[in-house]
Amino acid sequence: MTQKSSLFARIASGNLVLQILAGIILGVVLATIFPGAATSVGLLGSLFVGALKAVAPVLVFVLVTSSIANQKKNQHTHMRPILVLYLIGTFSAALTAVILSFAFPTTLTLVESTVAASPPQGIGEVINTLLFRIVDNPVNALITANYIGILAWAIGLGIALHHASGTTKAVLQDVSHGISQIVRFVIRLAPIGIFGLVSSTIATTGFAALGGYAQLLVILLTAMAIIALGVNPLIVYFKTKQNPYPLVLRCLRESGVTAFFTRSSAANIPVNMALCEKLELDEDTYSVSIPLGATINMAGAAITITVLTLAAVHTLGIEVDILTALLLSIVAAVSACGASGVAGGSLLLIPLACSLFGVSNDIAMQVVGVGFIIGVIQDSAETALNSSTDVVFTAAVCKAEASKTA
Repeated sequence: MTQKSSLFARIASGNLVLQILAGIILGVVLATIFPGAATSVGLLGSLFVGALKAVAPVLVFVLVTSSIANQKKNQHTHMRPILVLYLIGTFSAALTAVILSFAFPTTLTLVESTVAASPPQGIGEVINTLLFRIVDNPVNALITANYIGILAWAIGLGIALHHASGTTKAVLQDVSHGISQIVRFVIRLAPIGIFGLVSSTIATTGFAALGGYAQLLVILLTAMAIIALGVNPLIVYFKTKQNPYPLVLRCLRESGVTAFFTRSSAANIPVNMALCEKLELDEDTYSVSIPLGATINMAGAAITITVLTLAAVHTLGIEVDILTALLLSIVAAVSACGASGVAGGSLLLIPLACSLFGVSNDIAMQVVGVGFIIGVIQDSAETALNSSTDVVFTAAVCKAEASKTA
């Protein structure tokens, strides 16, 4: 029994990336050699997707409520311009992802993609749907996975509890940590779930599905590279009027590389704080902006949400006009701010964006499963972009403010 327990402990604490890779490889092998058995193993993938569907609504509601309620008041820092850069950077990332997704539309092979979807008739119907989902009953929103309503109630309740007692805020934070622990447990099951998803998908549709995954990953990484090496330097230049690349490249090297392997913006906070100290930034500013950025500065998450949502939309043949695409960019940017600090957290917010286009929750959660398959690389690159950008924008504002007082 002790040996079994220790074996289980080693597996549970093992490298999730390597375990997911093993799950993908085993799924491909099983589908190739024993396609009949692979179809039956698809039950594991269905259970994994079901667990995601169960935890995602509660995760969004609790995390957003706790984050807003626990924001500190009366901070005398340069936070306002940093927050502006966070928002501009995140929205720019979503918009870049939209442009690339339209230039290189990707379709996915989903096991249950035959489920009919009701395409919206332009921006008017999308806004109408959005408004009615905002005013949904909060209990019904959680039961039916209405992410628009969940987000609206979470923001409202968070603002209302912003002036609550410290005890109430502490309870919210404890509940948030508890839900995050459950999410971590579910994500630890990803190798098993992905093994089932890959084996059943390939056994049912063949290797054609992998082509869509490869193109999807290329679009995601290209968008992140454009933001990291193109858009972010441009924003820094306009703020500081100096060559941005020494700062950007140093942040990618000293923050992005570690974030790539930890795959957690929260885990990379000490690294970013130490880097800010090396850069001789204002401590009162970066001590607030770095932890906050790990929560709301999510350019990589905005890219992931946008690209995967549009992949689902293109798969179902839904036409998207320019105004609707712009609305998606805004929703993706706002949704990204509520992304969980755990690995793969942004994937759980994809159904929120998908709901704008009438995409069913079942199909949306299958797209989340696809995200976990490519997440071996996608989530690492996403975290590297998110975390390094926290330092980039904090440093840009601190240097700009210092030059004004010099």
